[in-house]
Amino acid sequence: MKVQAKSAPKPAAKPGIGFFAKYLSLWVALCIALGVAIGYFLPGVPAFLGRFEYARVSIPVAVLIWLMIYPMMLKVDFSSIRNAGKKPKGLAITLVVNWLIKPFTMYALAWFFLKVAFKALIPSGLATEYLAGAVLLGAAPCTAMVFVWSYLSDGDAGYTVVQVAVNDLVILVAFTPIVAFLLGVSDVRVPWDTLLLSVLLFVVIPLGAGAITRVRLIKRRGKEWFESVFLKKFDGITEAGLLLTLVILFAFQGETILANPLAILLIAVPLVLQTYLIFAIGYGWARLWKVPYEIAAPAGMIGASNFFELAVAVAISLFGLSSGAALATVVGVLTEVPVMLSLVAIAKRTRGWFPKIS
Repeated sequence: MKVQAKSAPKPAAKPGIGFFAKYLSLWVALCIALGVAIGYFLPGVPAFLGRFEYARVSIPVAVLIWLMIYPMMLKVDFSSIRNAGKKPKGLAITLVVNWLIKPFTMYALAWFFLKVAFKALIPSGLATEYLAGAVLLGAAPCTAMVFVWSYLSDGDAGYTVVQVAVNDLVILVAFTPIVAFLLGVSDVRVPWDTLLLSVLLFVVIPLGAGAITRVRLIKRRGKEWFESVFLKKFDGITEAGLLLTLVILFAFQGETILANPLAILLIAVPLVLQTYLIFAIGYGWARLWKVPYEIAAPAGMIGASNFFELAVAVAISLFGLSSGAALATVVGVLTEVPVMLSLVAIAKRTRGWFPKIS
C-alpha cells in the first residue's frame, strides 16, 4: 500500500488592513453625505443635539469620542518605555519630527494655501478657521493607526509600541502650548480653559483609564487573554464612534458645505502635501542615519499620520460643531487612509535603501 506523504502545513496568511479600515475614506464620505442631508432636510436634529453642551463641549460628541479613543489607549503598553534607550536613533527622529518640525510645517503650508494661494476662493474668516483645524491636526501625531501602518510596512512592532508610548506622554505636555502658540500666531483667540479641558477629557482620562485597565486585567488574566480576547471585544467600536461623530458634525456643517462646496478639496491640498513632506523628512533622515528599515518605516509613518480623533474633539470643543476648524480636521480623516496606504507602498518598495536590522 502506497502511503502518501503529508504535505507541509501552509503558513498562515498574513492579515492585512481590515475591510472597515481599508475603506474608511469611503465610509467617511458616506457619513459626510448623510450628515449634510440630515442638516439640510432635518434641521431640528442638530438644533436638538446642540442643547446638550457643557463648557462648549458637546456631551453626545464627547461620549462618541470616548468610544473612539479609549479602545486605542488600551493597546498602548507603557511598560515598553524601559526599552526606549536601546535604539535611540529611531526615537530621536520620531520626537524631533513630531514636535519640532511637523506642527510648524503644517502651519506654514496651511497658511500659504488657505490664506494666500486660495485667497480668492475662501472667505477670510473661514480660511482662519480652516487654518486652526490644520494646526490641531499638525500638533496631534498618530497614536493608534500607526500600528496598522507599521504592520503593513513590515515595521518592528515592539519598537512601534515604544514610539507610541513615548509620543502619548509627550502629548500630555506639548500639545496644549503648541496649539495655543500657533493659534495665537493665527490671531485666533484661544480659551485656555476649554483647551485644557479638552486635553483632560480626550487624552489624560482615557489614557489613564486605558493604562489602569490594561495593567489590572493583564495581572489578573494574563497578556495573551488581554490581547486575544479582551481587546477583540472593542473591534469596530473606534470606527463606529468616529463615523457617528462625523454624521453629527456634518449635520451641523451642512449649510456651510453647501454654500462652499469646494471647501473640502481646498482644505485637502495642504493636508495631503504635509503628509508626504513629513514622511519624506522622517524616512529620509532615517536613511541618512543608516537606521534599519524596520525602525525607519514606523518612524516615518507616526509623524505622517495624525491623531485625528483628538484633533476633531478639540476642534469641536474650541470652535463648535459647525466651525470651519472642525470641518478641516474631518478632511484630515477623509484623506488619511488612501495617502497612508500609498506611503506604505513607497516604504516597501524602498526597503533596500536601509541596512538590515541587527
